[in-house]
Amino acid sequence: MSETTGGQMPDEPHAEGLGTRLNWLRAAVLGANDGIVSTAGIVVGVAGATDSRGALLTAGLAGLLAGSMSMAAGEYVSVSTQRDSEKAALAVEKRELSEQPEAELDELTRMLAGRGLSEEVAREAAVQLTERDALRAHARVELGIDPDEPTRPWQAAGASFLAFTAGALLPLLAIVLPPAPARLYVTVVSVLVALALTGWWSARLGAAPVKPAVLRNVSGGALAMAVTYAAGSALGAAGV
Repeated sequence: MSETTGGQMPDEPHAEGLGTRLNWLRAAVLGANDGIVSTAGIVVGVAGATDSRGALLTAGLAGLLAGSMSMAAGEYVSVSTQRDSEKAALAVEKRELSEQPEAELDELTRMLAGRGLSEEVAREAAVQLTERDALRAHARVELGIDPDEPTRPWQAAGASFLAFTAGALLPLLAIVLPPAPARLYVTVVSVLVALALTGWWSARLGAAPVKPAVLRNVSGGALAMAVTYAAGSALGAAGV
């Protein structure tokens, strides 16, 4: 029989760590999906107006860079705001623990009891957690914050940038590499297959039904390409 530590198998993932990894994976899939759809819409729209490889490459690269930078900046701002809120909440909790430790102990006891522990067990658990590390206990139970794993804005921004770029490269390469007669067909097929895969993956990560997720993803991408191609074709026909 293998050894355990604290009742947990050595290689068994902690729920918090697993949840964090799944959130990162979902964010990566969604970022790649955004890159695929937005860049495909741009290059297919331009393809409706012109078959110039230079124009397609320029438009695709511009969309890729603009989208990836926008995603990275938005994620950086969002996660920085979250980090600042977490720091402020921890500072308030630290002050309250210093100024009114008994009230905070009672609060922790009530919260543990609210999770199904008896009053006596909740009190004993609250006392032990407070003696070990009061701030960490309140951060996790009361605030839902893990002080050992602070949010990382630069890491989140970099992940969003890379995920969007990876997704955007598919339609960009699909539109510029094949010969002119096959460009649109190759791009549409490649994009729809990629969207089916990201829809399947996101559904599996979220334990959701696969078929609706795939259909939504593929339908949305197909609609985006149809609309932009129609707009590009109309502009091309008008000589714009």
